[in-house]
Amino acid sequence: MKHLLFALIITSFSFAANAQSNPKQATKIENKTVEIACGECKFKMKGKSCDLAIRVDGKSYFVDGKTVDDFGDAHDEKHGFCNVISKATVTGEIVNNRFKAKTITLLPEKK
Repeated sequence: MKHLLFALIITSFSFAANAQSNPKQATKIENKTVEIACGECKFKMKGKSCDLAIRVDGKSYFVDGKTVDDFGDAHDEKHGFCNVISKATVTGEIVNNRFKAKTITLLPEKK
């Protein structure tokens, strides 16, 4: 019985070590139209403050490399990312569930 328990413990450590040494593959995104807004305010993501996020194919990702205020006042009533979900064309990659932005171009509002 001790040998079986020891074998289970060693196997568990092996799986845990292997899982940590294999980072997730990056997903490249090139010139894709996405939704963009404050992750906490508009996409209901868990976070500490107002942070820029994109939504790709129904899944939301915080953005690294740009902030909610890089495109104007995030709390502006008509255009701010904390109040409005906008559209943008983006290029970058998703790494560890975060979007590493290379380019973000806001698209004009439809009237």
